[in-house]
Amino acid sequence: MPYFSRFILFLFCLMVLVESRKPKKRRWTGQLGTAKPSHLYKKNPDMTKIRHGKPQPLLRVDDHDFTMRPAFGGVSGLTLAPQDFTMTLYLRHYWKDERLAFPSASNKSMTFDGRLVKKIWVPDVFFVHSKRSFIHDTTTDNIMLRVFPDGQVLYSMRITVTAMCNMDFSHFPLDSQTCSLELESYAYTDEDLMLYWKNGDESLKTDEKISLSQFLIQKFHTTSRLAFYSSTGWYNRLYINFTLRRHIFFFLLQTYFPATLMVMLSWVSFWIDRRAVPARVSLGITTVLTMSTIITGVNASMPRVSYIKAVDIYLWVSFVFVFLSVLEYAAVNYLTTVQERRAQKLQEKLPCMCGMLHSRTMTLDGSCSESEANSLAGYPRSHILTEEDRQDKIGVHLALSNESSSSRKKGLLKGQVGLRIFQNTHAIDKYSRLIFPASYIFFNLIYWSVFA
Repeated sequence: MPYFSRFILFLFCLMVLVESRKPKKRRWTGQLGTAKPSHLYKKNPDMTKIRHGKPQPLLRVDDHDFTMRPAFGGVSGLTLAPQDFTMTLYLRHYWKDERLAFPSASNKSMTFDGRLVKKIWVPDVFFVHSKRSFIHDTTTDNIMLRVFPDGQVLYSMRITVTAMCNMDFSHFPLDSQTCSLELESYAYTDEDLMLYWKNGDESLKTDEKISLSQFLIQKFHTTSRLAFYSSTGWYNRLYINFTLRRHIFFFLLQTYFPATLMVMLSWVSFWIDRRAVPARVSLGITTVLTMSTIITGVNASMPRVSYIKAVDIYLWVSFVFVFLSVLEYAAVNYLTTVQERRAQKLQEKLPCMCGMLHSRTMTLDGSCSESEANSLAGYPRSHILTEEDRQDKIGVHLALSNESSSSRKKGLLKGQVGLRIFQNTHAIDKYSRLIFPASYIFFNLIYWSVFA
């Protein structure tokens, strides 16, 4: 029983504790009256659904122009070929800040790292037309700040900049390019901050061991001028100008020499027998395809500019020479076919030359000398061609005796082969052997005198 009473007492205490922790409701005494509407709880009308006759400006400023003036900085998403350059430089600023002056009899200067830069004023110089730039941070930020007792400050940074350079490829690869790196204050106009080169052109110190694979650095020089922005004003701008000349030897080996050799190779067909159709056609097609490959390879590594380059002139003129050599053989082959048809018609008109014992008949194209014509005096006049027909077809009768010696046969065979080669060489091939090389040499003289 005592345990039961103790349990009841414990439950009672627990209930009292729970009731004491519950939030108490506020009891209102007196008579409840009707609550007056308050302006705090008044529902405001939806302003978005109310149409005003005339929009009211937020800023009530008289004679203020609310039009926008965006500053267009350029298109950066269009990339055809990277016409830019990358330069690593030590950029050093000099100025005087009397607030940093300190009295010292022993220390000529005090040097700090980049942590102090954020606590003092430094020029806000940036690179105009730069694509990428960064300060080297290995092993720490490459920043140096040196303060002199009179307040002179030297601020030096090691920076790598990739900037845009508008190049002119009209004389490529015999061209020279002039690029510039531009520095300017971002916020301070010329009335607030003046930028100038400390020692003119001597402010630029270059490493004599610098060498580029495709260019030769000719000269560096500095300039300065004012740049105007319609929305902010005038700013001082500094220029680092440098001129680069392209090395030509690489392009001589890769472009000019192969193109010249292909043109010279196309001239070999002028010395090949005009009846050797497969040899001359295959040679012409091979040179044409090789020239097309050279032109495609050169244009693949070049930006797609809308004007003609110097290398395009040389390659396309060489291509025209190669193509004309193919057309030359087409003309020769056509004229040869026409002459053979005319000769065949004339041969059908000639009477049959038979009854000659142990004799052979050889027909040659071309013309014969006067002595050869006199050797036919023993034949009837009807068997000899007139002067007009002799230009197309000459009938020559050679009587070979069975008792002739072997040495005589060899000599006669050599004479026949030489005469056949001479007669089969068309007049167009003769002229082409001189005209094509002379024209190409003349073109090279003009080309290298103009572009070199």
